[in-house]
Amino acid sequence: MESATISKEDCNKEKPDGEVVRLQRKIGLVPAVSFIIGTVVGSGIFIAPKGVLMNSGSVGLSLLVWALCGVLSLFGALCYAELGTSFTKSGGHYTYLLETLGPLPAFLRLWVEFLFIRPAVASYVSLAFGRYVVEPFFAPCPAPMALIRLVSLLGLTFVVAVNCWSVSMASRTQVTLTFIKMFALVLIIIPGCIALGKGKTENFQNGFEVDLLTLDRLPLAFYNGLYAYGGWFYLNFVTEEVINPNRNIPLAIICSMVTVTVFYVLVNVAYYTMMTPAELLLSEAVAVTFANRTLQGLASVIPILVALSCLGALNGGFFAVSRMLFVGARDGHWPPIFSMIHIRRHTPLPAVLFLYPLVVLMLMTGDIYQLINFASFPRWFFIALTTLGMLIHRYRFPLHPRPFKVSWIIAITFTLVCFFIVGLSLYSDPWSTGISCALTLTGVPVYYLTVYRYRLPHRWRRIFNYCSKQLQILLEVVQQEVQTY
Repeated sequence: MESATISKEDCNKEKPDGEVVRLQRKIGLVPAVSFIIGTVVGSGIFIAPKGVLMNSGSVGLSLLVWALCGVLSLFGALCYAELGTSFTKSGGHYTYLLETLGPLPAFLRLWVEFLFIRPAVASYVSLAFGRYVVEPFFAPCPAPMALIRLVSLLGLTFVVAVNCWSVSMASRTQVTLTFIKMFALVLIIIPGCIALGKGKTENFQNGFEVDLLTLDRLPLAFYNGLYAYGGWFYLNFVTEEVINPNRNIPLAIICSMVTVTVFYVLVNVAYYTMMTPAELLLSEAVAVTFANRTLQGLASVIPILVALSCLGALNGGFFAVSRMLFVGARDGHWPPIFSMIHIRRHTPLPAVLFLYPLVVLMLMTGDIYQLINFASFPRWFFIALTTLGMLIHRYRFPLHPRPFKVSWIIAITFTLVCFFIVGLSLYSDPWSTGISCALTLTGVPVYYLTVYRYRLPHRWRRIFNYCSKQLQILLEVVQQEVQTY
């Protein structure tokens, strides 16, 4: 007698491909390049030049820091291109640590990302968006902080809504905002290059004075520069949604990072052409000060373009990091509800929504800037661990398929430089580094209680399962119906 039950696979075979609940491959080469550039180019290039100059001590050295940060970011991105083509799962850092070094480092990366790295970074970018939207209306008086937070919250809500609604809409939004922010950079570069061509070079004379340079502040210069380049690894978070990833991931990474590095160096050259180092250090918003001096007719447009740039970085961050949470839940390192997908929208709705209240809470508490300093150490420590894991995996499994393979020299150089920067941060800011280490290690007991051995009381489990079921019904989400890696 034939069984009356029908397997999930048989059901899926009867469904049209577009109706199967899964994360679909909709990101081609142009959206992938736009995704990286749009996530990298946020508020950093308009804010970080002050921090780089302050901690490097001279114009020439600050430009060298910007160039080296670009090269270092490219090296890291090439390492992640190999990882992204070797391991076809989404999830970025989490997935690669899980595959190379094991579940505990992977869980700690997931834990620290959602405990304070992502809420802090997203809150910082949201506040930058709100500040650039509101402050032009109140200049030269200071804008009300409550209004800045309200506008920041509106921008954040828009990004969350787009990412919940449609993958295609989020991708198109990212492409549009990327072209807008590149236009903003071109508006800064052209007047600077014209002035430089006319012989305005006095700010570059004696550019390598090192009297103000101290070893303990140099890592902070690199942290500021690397913050502006942050985001080169986000395409690896969405590997399962990239069309032909073996070709498009390496190509998108190389094109985008070379473009960003050239633009960043040229933007800083333009800043120094039109502003003295002292004027740049006194400016709270370098791009706005530059526009007021050189683009009088377009000075009011620059804050809007910078705000949209911040919005693009926020959108890319939400799009990518929600996939890390999705994959972590799918692997059993986070509650299963976060590995579910909306039945019609085909978006990881619970994972996107989980970030929203955390960022809102961070926005309202006002402890963002201190937490950004805490977040730098674990972020770069785990990136170094990830590339170290790649080298170990190469040694242990030399026959593992690697469609794209980066040079040993690049991989070892990047790993050593990351560990060196992290080590210097222990020397230059032991207090913040120590606190970030402690916050990261709080994930160890959580891992052993909830993942390694599930030891929660039975009553808690029943409550948790009931809440998960009700949330699944409310959000209309289910587990993906086909494997996408």
